[in-house]
Amino acid sequence: MEELNELNSDGRAKLATLRNHIETLETLAKECMNFDERKDLLEEVKNNREQLTSTLGAFRKANVACMLAIEKANKKQLFSEADEESILRHRLKKDKASLVKMSSNVTEQLLAISRQLADTTQQSSNTLDTLVNSSGNVTSTQQELRDTGSVIAQSGQLLAKYGRREFTDKVVLL
Repeated sequence: MEELNELNSDGRAKLATLRNHIETLETLAKECMNFDERKDLLEEVKNNREQLTSTLGAFRKANVACMLAIEKANKKQLFSEADEESILRHRLKKDKASLVKMSSNVTEQLLAISRQLADTTQQSSNTLDTLVNSSGNVTSTQQELRDTGSVIAQSGQLLAKYGRREFTDKVVLL
Protein backbone atom coordinates (compact mmCIF):
# COMPACT_ATOMS: atom_id res chain seq x y z
CA MET A 1 0.00 0.00 0.00
CA GLU A 2 2.92 2.32 0.75
CA GLU A 3 4.35 1.65 -2.70
CA LEU A 4 1.00 2.53 -4.26
CA ASN A 5 0.84 5.80 -2.32
CA GLU A 6 4.41 6.61 -3.37
CA LEU A 7 3.62 5.91 -7.04
CA ASN A 8 0.44 7.98 -6.76
CA SER A 9 2.27 10.98 -5.36
CA ASP A 10 4.95 10.73 -8.08
CA GLY A 11 2.30 10.40 -10.77
CA ARG A 12 0.28 13.33 -9.45
CA ALA A 13 3.38 15.53 -9.27
CA LYS A 14 4.33 14.73 -12.86
CA LEU A 15 0.77 15.29 -14.06
CA ALA A 16 0.66 18.67 -12.31
CA THR A 17 3.98 19.63 -13.93
CA LEU A 18 2.65 18.48 -17.27
CA ARG A 19 -0.51 20.57 -16.84
CA ASN A 20 1.61 23.65 -15.99
CA HIS A 21 3.78 23.19 -19.08
CA ILE A 22 0.69 22.87 -21.28
CA GLU A 23 -0.62 26.13 -19.85
CA THR A 24 2.75 27.79 -20.45
CA LEU A 25 2.78 26.57 -24.04
CA GLU A 26 -0.76 27.90 -24.52
CA THR A 27 0.26 31.30 -23.14
CA LEU A 28 3.27 31.46 -25.44
CA ALA A 29 1.13 30.38 -28.39
CA LYS A 30 -1.36 33.17 -27.70
CA GLU A 31 1.49 35.70 -27.56
CA CYS A 32 2.95 34.49 -30.87
CA MET A 33 2.60 37.13 -33.59
CA ASN A 34 2.66 34.82 -36.62
CA PHE A 35 -0.85 33.53 -37.29
CA ASP A 36 0.22 30.19 -38.81
CA GLU A 37 2.62 29.42 -35.97
CA ARG A 38 -0.02 30.43 -33.43
CA LYS A 39 -2.52 28.12 -35.09
CA ASP A 40 0.00 25.23 -35.11
CA LEU A 41 0.94 25.81 -31.49
CA LEU A 42 -2.67 25.99 -30.35
CA GLU A 43 -3.32 22.73 -32.21
CA GLU A 44 -0.36 21.19 -30.38
CA VAL A 45 -1.75 22.51 -27.08
CA LYS A 46 -5.08 20.88 -27.92
CA ASN A 47 -3.36 17.56 -28.70
CA ASN A 48 -1.33 17.75 -25.50
CA ARG A 49 -4.47 18.46 -23.47
CA GLU A 50 -6.14 15.40 -25.04
CA GLN A 51 -3.09 13.30 -24.18
CA LEU A 52 -3.19 14.65 -20.64
CA THR A 53 -6.87 13.77 -20.36
CA SER A 54 -6.26 10.22 -21.58
CA THR A 55 -3.28 9.89 -19.25
CA LEU A 56 -5.38 11.10 -16.32
CA GLY A 57 -8.06 8.57 -17.24
CA ALA A 58 -5.51 5.75 -17.40
CA PHE A 59 -4.01 6.90 -14.10
CA ARG A 60 -7.42 6.88 -12.42
CA LYS A 61 -8.30 3.49 -13.89
CA ALA A 62 -5.04 2.05 -12.61
CA ASN A 63 -5.72 3.50 -9.16
CA VAL A 64 -9.24 2.13 -9.10
CA ALA A 65 -8.04 -1.30 -10.23
CA CYS A 66 -5.37 -1.34 -7.54
CA MET A 67 -7.77 -0.20 -4.84
CA LEU A 68 -10.31 -2.83 -5.91
CA ALA A 69 -7.65 -5.53 -5.77
CA ILE A 70 -6.59 -4.43 -2.29
CA GLU A 71 -10.20 -4.14 -1.16
CA LYS A 72 -11.00 -7.57 -2.58
CA ALA A 73 -8.03 -9.12 -0.80
CA ASN A 74 -9.01 -7.42 2.48
CA LYS A 75 -12.63 -8.46 2.05
CA LYS A 76 -11.64 -12.04 1.34
CA GLN A 77 -9.43 -12.07 4.40
CA LEU A 78 -12.14 -10.50 6.57
CA PHE A 79 -14.84 -12.92 5.50
CA SER A 80 -12.54 -15.90 5.75
CA GLU A 81 -11.86 -15.06 9.40
CA ALA A 82 -15.46 -14.44 10.52
CA ASP A 83 -15.36 -16.48 13.70
CA GLU A 84 -12.97 -18.87 15.39
CA GLU A 85 -14.81 -22.01 14.35
CA SER A 86 -14.81 -21.02 10.70
CA ILE A 87 -11.15 -20.01 11.03
CA LEU A 88 -10.25 -23.47 12.28
CA ARG A 89 -12.26 -25.13 9.50
CA HIS A 90 -10.74 -22.80 6.97
CA ARG A 91 -7.21 -23.55 8.16
CA LEU A 92 -7.83 -27.26 8.03
CA LYS A 93 -9.11 -27.07 4.46
CA LYS A 94 -6.31 -24.98 3.10
CA ASP A 95 -3.06 -26.57 2.20
CA LYS A 96 0.26 -25.01 1.42
CA ALA A 97 -0.19 -25.15 -2.35
CA SER A 98 -3.42 -23.15 -2.31
CA LEU A 99 -1.86 -20.53 -0.03
CA VAL A 100 1.13 -20.17 -2.33
CA LYS A 101 -1.17 -19.94 -5.35
CA MET A 102 -3.36 -17.28 -3.74
CA SER A 103 -0.32 -15.31 -2.63
CA SER A 104 1.26 -15.42 -6.08
CA ASN A 105 -2.03 -14.35 -7.71
CA VAL A 106 -2.31 -11.32 -5.46
CA THR A 107 1.35 -10.48 -6.05
CA GLU A 108 0.91 -10.76 -9.83
CA GLN A 109 -2.14 -8.50 -9.73
CA LEU A 110 -0.31 -5.90 -7.68
CA LEU A 111 2.71 -6.09 -9.99
CA ALA A 112 0.45 -5.63 -13.02
CA ILE A 113 -1.11 -2.58 -11.40
CA SER A 114 2.33 -1.27 -10.49
CA ARG A 115 3.51 -1.73 -14.10
CA GLN A 116 0.41 0.05 -15.37
CA LEU A 117 1.13 2.99 -13.06
CA ALA A 118 4.77 3.02 -14.17
CA ASP A 119 3.69 3.05 -17.83
CA THR A 120 1.31 5.92 -17.15
CA THR A 121 4.07 7.82 -15.36
CA GLN A 122 6.46 7.19 -18.28
CA GLN A 123 3.84 8.40 -20.75
CA SER A 124 3.41 11.57 -18.67
CA SER A 125 7.17 12.04 -18.60
CA ASN A 126 7.39 11.71 -22.39
CA THR A 127 4.58 14.23 -22.85
CA LEU A 128 6.34 16.56 -20.43
CA ASP A 129 9.58 16.32 -22.44
CA THR A 130 7.66 17.13 -25.63
CA LEU A 131 6.11 20.16 -23.94
CA VAL A 132 9.48 21.40 -22.72
CA ASN A 133 10.91 21.13 -26.25
CA SER A 134 7.88 22.87 -27.76
CA SER A 135 8.09 25.62 -25.16
CA GLY A 136 11.76 26.19 -26.02
CA ASN A 137 10.96 26.36 -29.73
CA VAL A 138 8.16 28.85 -29.14
CA THR A 139 10.39 31.02 -26.98
CA SER A 140 13.20 31.08 -29.55
CA THR A 141 10.75 31.76 -32.40
CA GLN A 142 9.17 34.57 -30.42
CA GLN A 143 12.59 36.15 -29.82
CA GLU A 144 13.48 35.84 -33.52
CA LEU A 145 10.21 37.54 -34.45
CA ARG A 146 10.92 40.40 -32.03
CA ASP A 147 14.42 40.81 -33.47
CA THR A 148 13.04 40.76 -37.02
CA GLY A 149 10.44 43.35 -36.03
CA SER A 150 13.18 45.61 -34.69
CA VAL A 151 15.19 45.24 -37.90
CA ILE A 152 12.12 46.06 -40.00
CA ALA A 153 11.41 49.16 -37.88
CA GLN A 154 15.01 50.37 -38.25
CA SER A 155 14.87 49.71 -42.00
CA GLY A 156 11.71 51.79 -42.22
CA GLN A 157 13.41 54.65 -40.37
CA LEU A 158 16.43 54.50 -42.69
CA LEU A 159 14.22 54.46 -45.79
CA ALA A 160 12.31 57.48 -44.50
CA LYS A 161 15.60 59.28 -43.78
CA TYR A 162 16.96 58.55 -47.27
CA GLY A 163 13.64 59.62 -48.78
CA ARG A 164 13.89 62.98 -47.03
CA ARG A 165 17.52 63.35 -48.08
CA GLU A 166 16.62 62.55 -51.71
CA PHE A 167 13.85 65.16 -51.57
CA THR A 168 16.27 67.71 -50.08
CA ASP A 169 18.82 66.97 -52.81
CA LYS A 170 16.16 67.52 -55.50
CA VAL A 171 15.11 70.81 -53.94
CA VAL A 172 18.74 71.97 -53.71
CA LEU A 173 19.35 71.06 -57.37
CA LEU A 174 16.38 73.10 -58.51
